[in-house]
Amino acid sequence: MPTGVHIRDARRHLFDAAERILFRDGPDALTSRAIATEAGVAKGVLHRHFADFDAFLVELVRDRIARIDDQAAALRESAGTGTVAGNLTGALMDLFDPVAVAIVGLIIFRDELRARLRQAGPDRGIPVLTEAVAMIASYLNDECELGRIAVDTDADALALSLIGAGHLLFADREGAPAEAGAVGRIVTAVIADVVQRRLL
Repeated sequence: MPTGVHIRDARRHLFDAAERILFRDGPDALTSRAIATEAGVAKGVLHRHFADFDAFLVELVRDRIARIDDQAAALRESAGTGTVAGNLTGALMDLFDPVAVAIVGLIIFRDELRARLRQAGPDRGIPVLTEAVAMIASYLNDECELGRIAVDTDADALALSLIGAGHLLFADREGAPAEAGAVGRIVTAVIADVVQRRLL
């Protein structure tokens, strides 16, 4: 794109370019120059909209967190329908797309990014994964109230287990992506006790 051409939504354009790089090449390939090249803009465009590269990355992560908020609303609406294991499996499959997994890697390995994210968000855990745990825990609490899992369910502990296991299943960029069947088996094993005890 030639210099001087107006971009309707430059931030979205740059985020989309960054996500394509993350999907195709992983977090190591994400630089301001690579984003400008992918977006077809001059390198200065990113710096006109963001104070520095880490400020850009903070907003990229926040954009991903906003998507998790949307996913959380959809998951909570599914409470009481289908099966608990099926709903959780679908949620994990949606959550751990290749871009989300790459963003988690970016957060883990960029200390400055993590520090900036913690200034405005939870001061513990890994952003994106922390919000994902909250999403799963809220859903499990809803299912508990509906009587589909045991009344003494520790939703926070189960959510941590599910997100940790899910991340491990999807974290290998070089291997084949996790299949729904494999994710479903993990989910079923993690929640087996609380599903069984609701019947007692």
